[in-house]
Amino acid sequence: MALSMCLLAGRSIARSRVALCGAGASVCALHPTIAGSRCGPGAPIMLAFFRWQFVELVMAERAACVERNTLETQVKVSINLDGTGKAKFDIGVPFLEHMLDQIARHGLIDLDIECKGDLHIDDHHTVEDVGITLGQAFAKAVGDKKGMTRYGHSYVPLDEALSRVVIDFSGRPGLQMHVPFTRAVVGNFDVDLFQEFFQGFVNHALVSLHIDNLRGHNTHHQIETVFKAFGRALRMAVELDPRMAGQMPSTKGCL
Repeated sequence: MALSMCLLAGRSIARSRVALCGAGASVCALHPTIAGSRCGPGAPIMLAFFRWQFVELVMAERAACVERNTLETQVKVSINLDGTGKAKFDIGVPFLEHMLDQIARHGLIDLDIECKGDLHIDDHHTVEDVGITLGQAFAKAVGDKKGMTRYGHSYVPLDEALSRVVIDFSGRPGLQMHVPFTRAVVGNFDVDLFQEFFQGFVNHALVSLHIDNLRGHNTHHQIETVFKAFGRALRMAVELDPRMAGQMPSTKGCL
């Protein structure tokens, strides 16, 4: 039996070949090479082996591109969840770009973000709208979430600072952010805007997100540990779980 499926919303292609000979205990593994050419070089491949059953899933890179235009900002976000951590930014807010780079590098997510915003007023609309559009891109890229780990968490230290981030791609937006910033600004950047960034992301990615800075007195370190932990938590959550191949990570049957 052969199955071919194209998910336009997530800009992804999945092909699966299934040979059934009965049921049995399963041992699952990721395979890096077999049939890799089916969806292009570097496409992740998931294999599930059963005693009398063989299932091969070849999945293209999960990617999305979203544009969002308002009277305040024009934002374009391209992401690849199965990337290598490549990042390209043209936002006009250097400290935000530095933090987004942490998401890409530590999440192994390719990010390309352009934004033309009303920076002559302040950074608020730009930071918030980048968070919103990034959330929309994630919502598209994860698709139906079948086979995805769903939950992710990370603790990240940087010298005296330590932060914890926990995320759930639950389909329900919720943010708990507890970061006692020791300064109001870093350089020229208003650190309160990171609350707006994460709230925008959560509302449109439809995730539950808990962010806690557990200790730290250098504000730059506090923020950087949050973004590094966020990247690593995302990486864990969107990882494909070979034991969940084709299955929804919820007893409800949908997320």
